[in-house]
Amino acid sequence: MNRRRSSLAASPLLIGAITTLIVVVAVYLSYNANNGLPFVPTYNIKVALPNSSGLEPSNQVRISGTRVGIVSSLTPRQNPRTGRITAIANLHLEKKLESLPVDTKAIVQSVSTIGLKYLELEKGTSKTTLKAGQTIPESHTSEPVNIEELFNMFNKKTRTAIKVNTNNFGDGLAGRGLGLNNTIHELRPLVTKAIPVLRNLAAPQTGLHDLFVDLDRAASQTAPVAQQNAELFTDLDIFFKGWAGVASSIEAANRGGPRSLEQAIYSLPHEAPFYEDLTEFAHLLRPSASSLRTVAPKLGHAVSVGAVNLAAATALNTRLAESSQALQEFASNPVDSLALEDFAQTLEIGNPLLAGIAPEQANCNYWTLFFRNIASLESENIGIGTVARAGSVLSPSGPNNEGYPSAAPANGPSIEKEAAGSSKIVDNDRLHYNPYPNVTGLGQPQVCEAGNESYVEHQLVIGNAPATAVSDNREITSREDDLLGEKYPAATLKALGIETPKPKAKSKTKAKGKTKAKGKGK
Repeated sequence: MNRRRSSLAASPLLIGAITTLIVVVAVYLSYNANNGLPFVPTYNIKVALPNSSGLEPSNQVRISGTRVGIVSSLTPRQNPRTGRITAIANLHLEKKLESLPVDTKAIVQSVSTIGLKYLELEKGTSKTTLKAGQTIPESHTSEPVNIEELFNMFNKKTRTAIKVNTNNFGDGLAGRGLGLNNTIHELRPLVTKAIPVLRNLAAPQTGLHDLFVDLDRAASQTAPVAQQNAELFTDLDIFFKGWAGVASSIEAANRGGPRSLEQAIYSLPHEAPFYEDLTEFAHLLRPSASSLRTVAPKLGHAVSVGAVNLAAATALNTRLAESSQALQEFASNPVDSLALEDFAQTLEIGNPLLAGIAPEQANCNYWTLFFRNIASLESENIGIGTVARAGSVLSPSGPNNEGYPSAAPANGPSIEKEAAGSSKIVDNDRLHYNPYPNVTGLGQPQVCEAGNESYVEHQLVIGNAPATAVSDNREITSREDDLLGEKYPAATLKALGIETPKPKAKSKTKAKGKTKAKGKGK
């Protein structure tokens, strides 16, 4: 039995699929022909243009009129130093053009008057070449004036102005034919004599080109102040109008001028010594005048305030005279001298006492804390009475405890148990009393011992603790309210050295029912 061999012509479906694929590939290649065929290597460079100049992606790139590539894309780029925006044209050129000279120039040209553009490249002569990805700088690019730009110059306003100028020129020349003929006749000698002048102007030694360059430079420098110059001429116009308004007064002054000059000729020689002395005085006054410029505001303020207080100062001086007389009588009284001597002796005797007591308040603030705590002890309610009453009611139970009179310092053991039914006794009946705590006085450790000493368990401690067992803590009270209970102004608190801290924002994560209580001493 012979096996039938399959054939391509025997499968119409396969033939149709291959035909459709070929058509799709052909359409795709024809559609992208302007953008370059796929898988074809290209030589890619960039061109910096002053602006896009009407170029669009897929426009042609030509050399000597021959298409050698396309403009693949246009991207704007801003100079970070000047802020000027330029256009960067990305070119896909034929691979055979690789290594163009670096002095190659690029010109944007028009294909036709309808506005279609292409980029013309003019090869340079440099031996250094452009590598792939490099950019032809803006200095090597140019754009000729296009016909549409020429037509856009004659907009509606320009056409209207040209029409008005033509009409005015016609009116100005109408009926002046004889005068024009005479003018043309007289111009001939002028032109003949102007030839050597023009030759001198055209000579390179004259530098006429530099004149226009300098004029352009001067105009560019005065352009930023053009508005100020215009305002200057406006102000000059206002000034001369005002000057013209007083012309009659100026004429009257001029009529009296001769007599004034005669009087000045007679008077000025007699006034010359005065002006010489005045000049010397002004010269000597110059340093003071320069300093007066800086102190004048303060001096003026002092004078204005002093003028207001001068009347009150006069009455005060009258009363001060009486006070001075009384003070003189006090000083001449022998009894007062003896009293001052006794006071001096009292100060000498009390100075050691004050030197020992001062650290208690100056460094440890104990006096203020004592009166504050006494007030809290007698007034603060804790549910079973005040703190003073609770101290005796809730004192530890045991021999010589603090709640009852005792024959010796409390030194345990306590009779209290930790819990009902427990056999463990709480050892809390210890005195821990220090009658003379260290207060940073003379010969003492620099610590505030009272209230800062460590608690020693199971021991009776009467006396000073070691400095290492005392925490470095000072409770400083502050007073922000006056005697009437009102807050002092912020400036007063700052002058007193008391600054109220700004309240911190409450965290949103904290529970609303939670409050943070912190006692502050007064």
